[in-house]
Order: sequence, then structure tokens, then C-alpha cells
Amino acid sequence: MTDTADFTEKAMLDRLFLQARSHNAWSDRPVDDETVRLLYELTRWGPTTANSNPGRFVFVRSAAAKARLLPHINPGNVAKVAAAPCTVVIAGDTRFHELFPKLFPARDMRASFEGQQELIEDTLARSSTLQGAYMMMAARALGLDCGPMSGFDKAGLDAEFFPDGRWRSNFLCNLGYGDAQGLFVRNPRLHFDEACLDL
Repeated sequence: MTDTADFTEKAMLDRLFLQARSHNAWSDRPVDDETVRLLYELTRWGPTTANSNPGRFVFVRSAAAKARLLPHINPGNVAKVAAAPCTVVIAGDTRFHELFPKLFPARDMRASFEGQQELIEDTLARSSTLQGAYMMMAARALGLDCGPMSGFDKAGLDAEFFPDGRWRSNFLCNLGYGDAQGLFVRNPRLHFDEACLDL
């Protein structure tokens, strides 16, 4: 591995993990259409249970859409959601299994899920969360900053954005170009021996 490759690998690890932070303050630089589409293009390739792809993403960027979103945000999060150029509602499709003929054509996976509500709910929760995490990694890889959060009125947001009940919100993530002056001191993480078993 060359020095250039070492530098490139280190820079990417810094961008994705080691220097990446959850941002609370934002510059006014917008997240443009091309970036939003590229962000999903990268996100959709992450693995999910049986290639189920239950994650759904609402990119809230316009003033009108923000006005619909803000009443459902917990008071402590309102200012940062209002300031972020983009807030993504990471949601899940409760009928994702209906798309298995397209997503898993080699086998009749739809039949395996049809009527199996516990399996549907378990897959929906796990895989839509995974897809939200893939989106955050993709965003960081593209040079965006992230501010994930769960402080919102889920029932109110779902009634506002998903009135037919098919999609359900999971969590939110502000996206944009963060203002480092709004960062808090970075909190510690658990060490390997505290969080892992190596058997």
C-alpha cells in the first residue's frame, strides 16, 4: 500500500468515523438535488434482510415542508431542525414485502412474509434502521455532516406525512454542512473489553 493510499484510507476513516461528529448547528449552504439523489443511490446498495429494502426517506428541504415538520419536533430540537438545510425522515414501508417479486425475483419471498406480522415488524424495524445508518455513512462519504435524532412526536409526524399509514417514521437526521462552533465536547465511547466478547 502506497503512502497516498494510506492517506486516502485514513482520510476516509476520519470522515466516516474518527473525526465525524453529530452536528447541532449548520451553515446556510443548501443540500442540492444532485446530492440528495446520489445519497439515495449509495444508500440503496446496503444489505437488508432478504433484500427487503423497507427503508423510505423523506427529504424535507423546502420552507413549506419544514413548516409541516416543526410542530412535531420536541422543543429542544426545534432550533437545529429549523436551521438544517435538510432534515430526512427515515421511515419504513409496512408493506415492503409486496415488492419482493421485484427485489428478490429468484424466490417467492413474498409468500414467506404474507400474513406473518411478527416477521414483517421485526424485518421492518431492523432493516429500515440499517438503511438509515447506511444513509448517514453515505452522507459523510459525500462530505455532508449529520445530526441524527429521535426527539419528535412520532404519531403526529406520521399523521402529517403518512396519513394512509403505509409508511411509518423511525428516526430523523439533519443533513448539511455543519458549523463546528455548535459542537459539544465529544463524549467517550466504550472500549473493546467493555462491549465485546472475542470467542
